Amino acid sequence: MAKAHVKKGDMVYILNGKDAGKKGKVLDVDASERKVLVEGVNIITKHVKPKPGKGFKEGGIIHQEAPIYLDKVMFICRSCGKPTKIGKRIMDNGSKARVCKKCGEVIDIIGKDKE
Repeated sequence: MAKAHVKKGDMVYILNGKDAGKKGKVLDVDASERKVLVEGVNIITKHVKPKPGKGFKEGGIIHQEAPIYLDKVMFICRSCGKPTKIGKRIMDNGSKARVCKKCGEVIDIIGKDKE
């Protein structure tokens, strides 16, 4: 099973591509495809036809986010505010936690308590 280093709701920094240097919030993570959807990044233009019927949808030009590869994003630590790698640490109670590699601060607990 593929794993991702970021979760939904994390702030990330875009490393390369047309949106390099931008920051955004993760909207969705697809670990099996190794892609992530970031708010305000990789905006595409989509031409949509009107769909008549019960739930009528208007046609037109829509601007929306498209997924980018997980390798192009880096987690932004909440405490130090810098783009950083994420480490794992086993806590005293036996649960796992995500940890900032720069400041050493615990980001969140990922494992269940083994008390």
